Amino acid sequence: MQKRRGRVIEVDTLEEFDRRIARGVTSLTGWHLHSLDLTGRIEELGGVRVAGALFLGCELTAATADDVRTRGAIVFPTVPDVPVDSYRSGLYSPTELFDTTPYESCLDARVYAWSKLPPDSDSALVRSLHDHAVDEALATFRKGRRFVGVMGGHALQRGESAYAEAARLGQLLARGGELTVATGGGPGAMEAANLGAWLAPRGQEDLQSALARLAETPSFRPDIGAWAKVAFEVLAAFPDGGESLGIPTWHYGHEPPNAFASSIAKYFRNATREAILLEVCDAGIVFLPGAGGTVQEIFQDACENYYADESSVAPMVLVGVEHWTRTVPAWPLLTSLAAGRAMESSVHLVDTVEEAAGLIG
Repeated sequence: MQKRRGRVIEVDTLEEFDRRIARGVTSLTGWHLHSLDLTGRIEELGGVRVAGALFLGCELTAATADDVRTRGAIVFPTVPDVPVDSYRSGLYSPTELFDTTPYESCLDARVYAWSKLPPDSDSALVRSLHDHAVDEALATFRKGRRFVGVMGGHALQRGESAYAEAARLGQLLARGGELTVATGGGPGAMEAANLGAWLAPRGQEDLQSALARLAETPSFRPDIGAWAKVAFEVLAAFPDGGESLGIPTWHYGHEPPNAFASSIAKYFRNATREAILLEVCDAGIVFLPGAGGTVQEIFQDACENYYADESSVAPMVLVGVEHWTRTVPAWPLLTSLAAGRAMESSVHLVDTVEEAAGLIG
């Protein structure tokens, strides 16, 4: 895949590199070359101008690396024994993160295990570069899309009525294709909303069928592999679903990403992930019943809306009157904050996901 941003040319495959060289390119100025094995392209590199090119994690002979540096290129080497590509140019897919079985051997698990090793300067650099690369990939993915967030409890299990309601919400929000559902990308309500978005092109019968199949393995505990396997079986049974976004973090790597988010922006730093997740949701956020994490997201979003001008305020819809007024009484504080501010008319409390979907547009 090749993308342009102004004069920047992202080159992600050796085939793309060869095609461009074959067209008679004489300068790589402005090129960002990602993780390419260029050890067999010494002659081609020697015949073009490389000043201003970035070689990000590319394989180069020592002599070639010295040569392109001397001629003005910048070379960021690959850090050995690291399971992630710090210079990736795209978001993750579920099949990339769950690339093999058992779960303990897949990319997602390998990266989490690596992230728990004692830190050093190299690993800190890798994480920072990786999260920056995900930022860039997400910026590209966001172009031309409007996002609606769905936040809610990670402990919600498949088979529960609240899980089915969250899936119905995702389906309602994504139906019509005007909005892209974004979640924290994990299990529980997040998985349900991404599932609903995947099944947005389909009817209630297919959603009920998928929910019944998933309910056979209600939780990722004690076996993440079995939990993920059922999800991929549902994806296979209902192919060509709708797009949605998941933004999880390896900070909470003990909770796996869900397979229903078609694109996944997975970060190492949770603070970055939380800020980006809220920033992405320009069409508003629906908050399903939750606890500490969901409450944090409510008031982090409220802070953004509190100081925003009227044109920048995005809807906040809390679902569950009993939950948000008595069990976890966030609603009274939220309405107190909103009183007299531009956000006041954009804060809502409802009891059904149908009402919530009707307030987002």
